[in-house]
Amino acid sequence: MTTRLFIIAVIPTISIAYAVYLSDRYDREPISLLFKTFILGALSVIPTIVVERLFININIFSGILGMAYVSFIVAGFTEEYFKRLVVLKLIYHNKHFDEKLDGIVYCIFSALGFATVENVMYVVFRFSYNPYVGFYRGILSVPAHAIFAVTMGYYLSLAKFSKDGYRENEYMRKSFYIPVILHGLFNFILMIKTPILAGFIIPYVIYLWWSNQKKLDLYITESRIKNDERDGLE
Repeated sequence: MTTRLFIIAVIPTISIAYAVYLSDRYDREPISLLFKTFILGALSVIPTIVVERLFININIFSGILGMAYVSFIVAGFTEEYFKRLVVLKLIYHNKHFDEKLDGIVYCIFSALGFATVENVMYVVFRFSYNPYVGFYRGILSVPAHAIFAVTMGYYLSLAKFSKDGYRENEYMRKSFYIPVILHGLFNFILMIKTPILAGFIIPYVIYLWWSNQKKLDLYITESRIKNDERDGLE
């Protein structure tokens, strides 16, 4: 039973990681570095739990404000901060971060490392009695982590390759607070459990997929053009 639940918990992240790796087909990143990013993303769960418990203990809100606090501060702010920190410390100044698509790829791998541990905690341990939790999280929560990471990587790459100090700082800030907002809103819609807001979760997820797929496609195209130009010079 536990083995089956574990497989259910890790399949979504493995599938997404493989798809992302294949999408980076023009200038693929070293597998060892991707794996390291994934592992550090998984380990980022530890400080995240510590800080989340601290924030929960100082929560003075209740009702809708309490749900917003948990969604945007406890979950959104804390989780996106530590997933992003992995990329900033390990990848941002690394020589392999040499094109814009790389920012998205590494952010996704950091997020998937985090999502894998989180999913195992929920599916295998916390809600092992409910076989539907793995299904729901597999189609909503795990892909959501990857989607937030696309936005994060998109702006980190703009910051990395910006030649203007002001814009670099602006993009750096956006690489944090926009994923926090997207993450917080996602959690808030799921937490509030009112029929009106619950109806927004599907169109919201569709919007997230659509807008972030455009960002991913843009950088994939730039990677292809860069690769074609390099091949033309050789």
